[in-house]
Amino acid sequence: MPLPEKPPIGGASVTWRFPDVHPEGRKYVLIAGAAAFLSFFIWDFVTWPLIGLTIWVAAFFRDPVRVTPQGDDLITAPADGLITMIERMAVPPELAGENCLGAAPLVRVSIFMSVFDVHINRTPIPGTIRQVIYISGKFLNADLDKASEENERQHILVENRDGRKIGFTQIAGLVARRIVGFVKPGDMVASGQRIGLIRFGSRVDVYLPDDFACQVVLGQRSVAGETIIGRAHATTPLGITQ
Repeated sequence: MPLPEKPPIGGASVTWRFPDVHPEGRKYVLIAGAAAFLSFFIWDFVTWPLIGLTIWVAAFFRDPVRVTPQGDDLITAPADGLITMIERMAVPPELAGENCLGAAPLVRVSIFMSVFDVHINRTPIPGTIRQVIYISGKFLNADLDKASEENERQHILVENRDGRKIGFTQIAGLVARRIVGFVKPGDMVASGQRIGLIRFGSRVDVYLPDDFACQVVLGQRSVAGETIIGRAHATTPLGITQ
């Protein structure tokens, strides 16, 4: 029986390119760009600041390609940003209950997104969207713990093919004024698929099941769809108490 051919190595290369601008942000880039163009003929002294604003808006809505690690034993980061909290907390009422995450406290990993981070959020596991619950609220600094209970937020529950459920929450921040969702209950999602964004600074909380060990530490930066934040039946990094 002939041996299978080995995949070719080399023969191609990949070069860096600017990330695409997500369609949700293109209208804002056009508005800022049009304002910069018109200011050249009316108030030329504000042209350069408006050009800078246009570049910043394009960067804010950038949508880079991500390569998501695959495996039923993995939970990947739903957001780019700084890991600001890893603590066992009560599950939000909207995600608690027998058909959701249960009633017991779970380890919550909070990821703070500054205005310079990529703001496209991604699902931490593959599966079916079971719940999308939007709650209006305040616009406190998203880095504050009470923002999880008082700010505008959206809870999402995903169930994988084995029946495991993962819940995470998009939280609007001090500058953020709108949570934009891309999915609805019943949708099938792949691991790392785009599920929404939050405009202009925010936070995402993700709740880890008890049989998953946290794989990140405070102060670490996560990359949505790539950084592994939970692994089933694994050891916990030094310095994390679960």
